[in-house]
Amino acid sequence: MEREVLLTGIGGQGVQLAASTLGTAAAAVDLDVLLFGTYGAAMRGGATASTVVIGQEALTTPPEVDSAWSGIVMHHEHYGPVAERLRPGGIVVVDSSIFRGAIDARGCALLDLPFSAVATENGYPQAASMIAVGAFCSATRIVPLEALTAAAHEVLPSYRAHFADTNAAALTHGWELVAEPVVPAWTEQVGAIS
Repeated sequence: MEREVLLTGIGGQGVQLAASTLGTAAAAVDLDVLLFGTYGAAMRGGATASTVVIGQEALTTPPEVDSAWSGIVMHHEHYGPVAERLRPGGIVVVDSSIFRGAIDARGCALLDLPFSAVATENGYPQAASMIAVGAFCSATRIVPLEALTAAAHEVLPSYRAHFADTNAAALTHGWELVAEPVVPAWTEQVGAIS
């Protein structure tokens, strides 16, 4: 079984780091992972997107997928290409503090929470994407929280390592925003970090 996660936003929101964190966490619990990121020429404010494909067996999907089980949307400007690829029965997670306009969830469960506002209120305004990934993982149980917080310490380059604890706290905060699984990714819970 494979689960595709489309992440989108604008440059500077941490979408690529959030995708890398999710992929690293999945690999740590012996899931197969493909990660494919794209971003516009502008470092801040341009389009940024990433596809993470996670599977319980060897992956057969190309890293750029035609359809997806889920999406994490940090900004309304780039939701269209995500919405067009969502399959009914999955989940779409939206930052309601930034997203403007109607949200067509395309037959998916909708989890819209004010991730950017929560991040700012809790003293880590640049970690909204991490809060969103934490909430997504809690809602789907695609990977355990322990794997996510460990990944937060693995993905940063040495010159940014001092942000690892903040990112781990943001992931935990996001996880705690969702009390119960909404759309479980797997029929059985994935294991602990190997």
